[in-house]
Amino acid sequence: MRRETTNLIRFVLEDIVPPILRDSAAFHWLARRVWGEHITRLAAFRERAPFLTDEEYEMLYREHPRVHDGTDNSDACIDRIASDIVGDSICDVGCGTGALLQRIRALRPDITAMTGVDFVVDDAEAIENIKYVAARIEDLPFEDNSFDTVICTHVIEHLLDYRRAIAELRRVARKRVIIVVPREREYRYSFNPHFNFFPYTHSFLRAVHPSPRFHTCEDIGRDIYYCEDRPAEEPTEKPLKDQAA
Repeated sequence: MRRETTNLIRFVLEDIVPPILRDSAAFHWLARRVWGEHITRLAAFRERAPFLTDEEYEMLYREHPRVHDGTDNSDACIDRIASDIVGDSICDVGCGTGALLQRIRALRPDITAMTGVDFVVDDAEAIENIKYVAARIEDLPFEDNSFDTVICTHVIEHLLDYRRAIAELRRVARKRVIIVVPREREYRYSFNPHFNFFPYTHSFLRAVHPSPRFHTCEDIGRDIYYCEDRPAEEPTEKPLKDQAA
């Protein structure tokens, strides 16, 4: 399923179906018909978020059905990411199978060094000039300013300590950080193992506070696209707008 399709489904579930129904036993019953008992495990997973062990966290993600073909990003977000990358080296944190890196390589053949990071990289596709590293985003095994551009898409919403994760992204980025998260509301019975929910762009701006002067934050088809220039490098060769949408 393409990201554009799931965003349309999310529009119906989040903006049309009222919360009193989304959190009801009737919706739970219907969701189980579509998603099986995994929908119940997801609800329990969020409720126990502060007490989960590393093993429980990893097991749920290993068992979670893959919804999207390849990448979780829409074509519009991929095009925007590729356009906003600066420098010769990039790191995709939360790379999954490496699908986004492959799309970027097709769009930006000028980028010579690509690294993908995820806590599980067993199923990442081996591609020439793409290096994979198994690590958690909260503790990246890289020196400060290791990459020109650091990318992190559809990851922050999954993390309990997301502020520490964002600090790590900024630490290893030399010129630019790009983050994409879904614009969504929280409900008891959700089809994703998300801990954090950002219904508006300004909701996410609170999460990344303080933002540097050169940044942009906008809605791209129900996904929040955030991009910032690192302060030590302001402005880069492709300066961002000084704004938040």
